[in-house]
Amino acid sequence: MYTSTFVFKAGAFDDAFHRLDEAIAAAARSIPGYLGETSWENPQSGQIANVYYWDSLEALRTLVDHPLHREAKARQANWLDGYHVTISQVLRTYGDGKLGPIPGAASEAAQS
Repeated sequence: MYTSTFVFKAGAFDDAFHRLDEAIAAAARSIPGYLGETSWENPQSGQIANVYYWDSLEALRTLVDHPLHREAKARQANWLDGYHVTISQVLRTYGDGKLGPIPGAASEAAQS
């Protein structure tokens, strides 16, 4: 499994941003190999993190190459006050089970 983590600081969002953001999210969810997503916000820094889970790099690449994603990347300076992306391979996940599994991950039992 792979993750793509998009961390950004919001700028001025307009209707065009919201339309494009929703369209990209719908496109991502329709790609075979999309496993799910989570989002986090840090109120102190104003940064937001969207983590997308993928079963392969090819599935992730499908989103990266999507025309709507390319449009958003080209226009990001209109809406964001900075961003970075981290692509990671997940080696394992574990926890106490109270939060549920990460989408698509084979979880291990909590370790003592």
